[in-house]
Amino acid sequence: MSVPVSLPERLVQAGVELLEEDGLADLTLRAIARRAGVSHGAPRRYFRTHNALLAAIAATGLQDLAARLEPRTDGPPEDQLVEAATHYLEFAADRPGMFDLIFRHDLLAGAGGNLRATSLPLFRTFVCLIGQLGPDDAELRATALWTNLHGLAVLRATNALELLGTKDLEPIVRYVVHSHLH
Repeated sequence: MSVPVSLPERLVQAGVELLEEDGLADLTLRAIARRAGVSHGAPRRYFRTHNALLAAIAATGLQDLAARLEPRTDGPPEDQLVEAATHYLEFAADRPGMFDLIFRHDLLAGAGGNLRATSLPLFRTFVCLIGQLGPDDAELRATALWTNLHGLAVLRATNALELLGTKDLEPIVRYVVHSHLH
């Protein structure tokens, strides 16, 4: 027996599906309403703006990313960082539309959904793991690591790494993590 889904949940799910299929550029209110089987005005009853609906859609992606970044090993912090970095890159590859959306702060800022409460702990995961290794500047190193990983994700998504003959990211991830720790 399936559990009934509320209309706001249907709209968010429809938005997630469209985002995964067509990307961010085609994620309009009309397209989401059509996919959810409601009139084009229905989303406005639950989401004040298009960006508010995008924020609700982004929240589902941030939850997925948070689950992926949870350390799965009890090994040394550097190994846990490599694992988290690898999961970050896998998320970007598996869900490119969602990856694009959750980092579009220009669209999502002030749109509701308190996305900072979800996204900042993701960054704190990296800060805490680096901090366990002793550097006094763990936040700075985590910022540098995160930006490096984000760049790798974008280069991978645009096939730029293939132009360099790079197919296996594991040695690059290990190198990047190590370089930000020492």
